[in-house]
Amino acid sequence: MEMSQYLEIFIEESKENLQACNEQLLALEKHPNDLSIVNEIFRAAHTLKGMAATMGYDDLANLTHKMENVLDGIRNGVLAVTPGILDVVFQAVDDLEAMVFSIADGGDGKRDVSDVVRLLQQIESGDAPGTAAEQEVAATATALPSRLTYEAYEQTVIEEAIEQGFKCFEISVSLREDCLLKAARVYMVFELLEKDGEVIKSDPPVDQLEEERFDRDFTVSILTMESAESMAGKVESVSEIDRVSISPIETGTFRSSEDTFTEPSPEKIQHEIVEESTPRLKEENAENVKKAAPSSKTIRVNIDRLDILMNLFEELVIDRGRLEEISKQFDNPELNETVERMTRISGDLQSIILNMRMVPVETVFNRFPRMVRQLAKDLDKQIELKIEGAETELDRTVIDEIGDPLVHLIRNAIDHGIETPEVRTKHGKEPFGTVKLKAYHSGNHVFIELEDDGAGINKEKVLQKAIDKGIVSSDQALTLSDRQIYELILSSGFSTAEKLSDISGRGVGLDVVRSTIESLGGSITIDSTVGEGSRFSIQLPLTLSIIAVMLVDVKSEKYAIPLSSIIETAIIKKEDVLHAHNQKVIDFRGKVVPLLFLEEVFEVPSEGDEADQYSIVLVRKGEKTAALVVDSFIGQQEVVLKSLGHYLNDIFAISGATILGDGQVALIIDCNALIH
Repeated sequence: MEMSQYLEIFIEESKENLQACNEQLLALEKHPNDLSIVNEIFRAAHTLKGMAATMGYDDLANLTHKMENVLDGIRNGVLAVTPGILDVVFQAVDDLEAMVFSIADGGDGKRDVSDVVRLLQQIESGDAPGTAAEQEVAATATALPSRLTYEAYEQTVIEEAIEQGFKCFEISVSLREDCLLKAARVYMVFELLEKDGEVIKSDPPVDQLEEERFDRDFTVSILTMESAESMAGKVESVSEIDRVSISPIETGTFRSSEDTFTEPSPEKIQHEIVEESTPRLKEENAENVKKAAPSSKTIRVNIDRLDILMNLFEELVIDRGRLEEISKQFDNPELNETVERMTRISGDLQSIILNMRMVPVETVFNRFPRMVRQLAKDLDKQIELKIEGAETELDRTVIDEIGDPLVHLIRNAIDHGIETPEVRTKHGKEPFGTVKLKAYHSGNHVFIELEDDGAGINKEKVLQKAIDKGIVSSDQALTLSDRQIYELILSSGFSTAEKLSDISGRGVGLDVVRSTIESLGGSITIDSTVGEGSRFSIQLPLTLSIIAVMLVDVKSEKYAIPLSSIIETAIIKKEDVLHAHNQKVIDFRGKVVPLLFLEEVFEVPSEGDEADQYSIVLVRKGEKTAALVVDSFIGQQEVVLKSLGHYLNDIFAISGATILGDGQVALIIDCNALIH
């Protein structure tokens, strides 16, 4: 059976199972006596092992198996949960993650795990605990009428085999409701069974099983010398198996094809008994069946397909704009009505497609508990991480970019913000510090806040360091607000750390955080109180593909300036323009702002006319501002951001283009590139 088609699903599910292991291990650390948590970890590890074995990644499966043995010892009371054991299991999960990421990157998933395997074996008890299969399998010893129907020659084969000492079993397997690799699970079951016997028949037939043309249940009859318990245990070891039952078949208990419509199945017999004895139960069961019948209401869709769908819709938005323009020209009532209806429908469609691209921020947040645990251990601090609003959704593109900035902020909060237990106790605080990560929607933006109850930011120290490094002058320092002073720590090369560490202190992280957030069209602000803690607030747009811009004219060309970069617009007289350091500037509300003539920046052919006043758009990059000189303002509009492709990806200060309703192309200005 070709397995490569399942590779993507395998990788995604493996990541999910490893994430579940990490989360539950952290929970187990807090509640070491809660065996339900151990069972959750075991279940995730067990699924991972089965999937890895199915896909042929034996090293991954073997390491998971060793980890399972330790977990099995814990849940059977042979081992007690200790920090040492948890560290080793965490290490095993780390190695498993590295192997899965290796596979995702096109590697073979191999890794030297001899150290962690040795540690797991040292921890493992010498007693052989009962396997999950032995505990959970529901095997029956009583011979019942066969569930499958057999042709005459099949009955003869079975009877002769039984006479030679073989046993015949009908093994009914029920897959879990959320099983996505049904054909793969069937393949694994068949592979296991055929190692110990000969499969006689299956229901549904093999071709239907391979094509996944069945619900969750299938039955296999097999001739073997093994016991029913042994066979059941092996089948149950396959992941995503919900239930296994075995019925021994003896001579004379066959159902022939003629009996198909006269011999009720065991399930039917049971149903009829229920029907006769308790009519009310029958109704309840019927309702339950109706409720259980629908399968999962979610499907996995490759992000590339969504990108294609989004691109197609963006083309539709452009055509919609053109139609609106044409409609205005002709002023035909029927055409206007049709265009209005199309606008409404496409608006709904836009909302649906954008929602499809939304991903909960928990896909980023869920990596932090483990990271915080390790950092706290490395720094000998006690830290509790609280996460709120993990279900808040963001566009997939933004999600992919926001992870690293948050890692930088959390590492800095833990390294520089949270004090050691001794210092906290000395200042009358609880010995353990708290880092709170919170996400929420507001308008067309998502806010992510990182708050700690540590030492806060020393304003005077930051300001003095900034002056020493030449980031601000002494005169400028007098005009800065508290928030502006705090945000100086986001400057390149800035660090107040007295010593470097592996975690932070080189001053190369936070400026990257700000530039990344601003490149996403977002912003970051800092509030802090000495002795009480700090709060970093990040504001992000919901999506990047459709953005709000201001359209401006520069001679005969149109340009789009993202509204997220604009402070305000104004018209100034020519005589108000000043010169400083060979640069034209203006005094705008007491602040010297450089003028940037877009006509010169983008080398737009001049038409020779000279106006006596300038139209300017004030834009910002962090604390820096600039005034872009344009010919006129057209207005605000939502536009579709289109990439310029690989051949035009290095055009200065242009982040993309958009097609307007009249068919013209407007270049979108990257204000961050214009301001140095």
